[in-house]
Amino acid sequence: MSPAPTLLSVEGLTKSYGGVHAVRGVSFRLQAGEILALIGPNGAGKSTCFDMLNGQTTPDSGRISLLGQDTSGKRPRDIWRLGVGRTFQITATFPTMTVRENIQVALLSYGRQVFNLWRSTPRYAPQEAARLLELVGMGGYAERPCGELAYGDLKRLELAIALANQPKLLLMDEPTAGMAPRERIELMQLTADIAKENSIGVLFTEHDMDVVFEHADRILVLNRGTLIAEGPPNEVRSDRQVRAIYLGEGMVYDARHRQGTPA
Repeated sequence: MSPAPTLLSVEGLTKSYGGVHAVRGVSFRLQAGEILALIGPNGAGKSTCFDMLNGQTTPDSGRISLLGQDTSGKRPRDIWRLGVGRTFQITATFPTMTVRENIQVALLSYGRQVFNLWRSTPRYAPQEAARLLELVGMGGYAERPCGELAYGDLKRLELAIALANQPKLLLMDEPTAGMAPRERIELMQLTADIAKENSIGVLFTEHDMDVVFEHADRILVLNRGTLIAEGPPNEVRSDRQVRAIYLGEGMVYDARHRQGTPA
């Protein structure tokens, strides 16, 4: 079997604010269908990395390549149209519109349709909207107003919206923030299943180490803007520098027991 193609290539990504290096010389690659976690303590540079990949922030230097195309400095909408979906830590939906209509708004945008939000949305691509809702297990919620949804359901809806532009790369910023432990695992398992089946690369940030070590194929660890470790979960878990800076001095993280154990 031939190796999966490189979907995302990041080389020497650097960003400073007033002399403070938010990100310095970060390089990594992401393969199609791979689940890659980006972790680190608060202020490590994770959000800045995401914002540069998504076009919300322009790098000072470095190169971002999506399927061989340089996207450094491109606008978020242009990057989105190349096939990059994104979910955010805080969900953003239209609460008075139905679940199906929220999906249809995203589909209208992807189809570059000129529309009246309230008049055009209910008639646009209902079958594709239904398919996306079934994909995330929300087929029975189509006609419910978003304002009535539980928080975990809103997170699944956000995933469906992020899939509306048929992404090749999915950026997920704290996808399980605010969710109950069981919901966190279920959402990331759903995301992983969809990604593997559709060869979508996933890059996500996450503070819940259960989620990270359970679902990531590889893990990147940032500290003060610098990449200090990269590898599969078992290697990162046992890395002494990671343990000292992020997981806790003298502790080895064990996802099975959801706690640290003495090294």
